[in-house]
Amino acid sequence: MRQVYAPGCAFILYKPELTKKVLAFLNKSTGEIPEHLICCRYEPKLETGTQVINTCAGCDRRYRELYEGISTISLWEVLAESETFPLPDYSGMKMTVHDACPTRSEERVHSAIRKLLARMNIEVIEPKNTRAQAVCCGDSFYGTLPVERVKDQMIKRAKEMPCEDVVVYCVSCIKAMHIGGKKPRYIIDLLFNEDTQIGIYEPDEWHSQLEKFIKGQGC
Repeated sequence: MRQVYAPGCAFILYKPELTKKVLAFLNKSTGEIPEHLICCRYEPKLETGTQVINTCAGCDRRYRELYEGISTISLWEVLAESETFPLPDYSGMKMTVHDACPTRSEERVHSAIRKLLARMNIEVIEPKNTRAQAVCCGDSFYGTLPVERVKDQMIKRAKEMPCEDVVVYCVSCIKAMHIGGKKPRYIIDLLFNEDTQIGIYEPDEWHSQLEKFIKGQGC
């Protein structure tokens, strides 16, 4: 089975140097895997039978649902089973998890995230609505609701989180949890023992930056 690694536009925009570290690990542990940089919103031009290793929940759903003959596996599933990835130790820190909307039906992703957190010695305190019952962070309402109401949804979801530190696996969820007053901990940052950067977080500015980047990729 042919595999490609798709970091996703948001992750490339967030920390391009980390996308390269992920690719270097994949190449070292599983052999040469090409990097796939065509945005998931456009025809991927991948041969039938290709499996896409992804870091973006939106990419996972789009490749899975929109393109015939393409399957997906999240980086979290790959790393959760890895015996060689150097996982840091967080000494029993308590964190909660906000599950991303596009993977609401994907128990494989939910389980992999929590397995990685356990292996990093992080104690997970689950919110009331979690895994398949997870509530949107609020960002998916962007474009359908006025921005202030979108932010209200973000605040509402963040208030459901039982811990100050909230593990997310979507860059837009970083912004939402920050707006909601929590401390987002992006899973890729936890894996590489880095701080999570908020960057641009106002919904209009963030979505404008992301759309501009996507178009600039020539997708």
